[in-house]
Amino acid sequence: MDRLRATGAITGFTVRVDPAALGWETEGFVEIYCRGNTSPETIQRGLERYQEVVSASTVTGEADAIAQVFAADMRHFERVLERIAGEPFVERTKSVLVLSPLLRRFSSGAPS
Repeated sequence: MDRLRATGAITGFTVRVDPAALGWETEGFVEIYCRGNTSPETIQRGLERYQEVVSASTVTGEADAIAQVFAADMRHFERVLERIAGEPFVERTKSVLVLSPLLRRFSSGAPS
């Protein structure tokens, strides 16, 4: 472990929390369409304030970014969506809700 950490192969340790165990059983993805030339750093700063946003990435296609959101229920999801849509850099959003997660993988290194 020490050698892997020293070479940079291991960059840190994390804990994975099941959002449903915390009562956050509603999951969705929010496509974010930005105004003008919005930098990825601006999007990141805007989204990192929301504890409900568990991941966010810039993407190809029409949207500028996509955010994965967990919420307690539909009303909570709606409130988060409204707050994200109200960010100054956001022109519009498009969201989809997850009905049943089919496959989840967590990075464990490069494929062998």
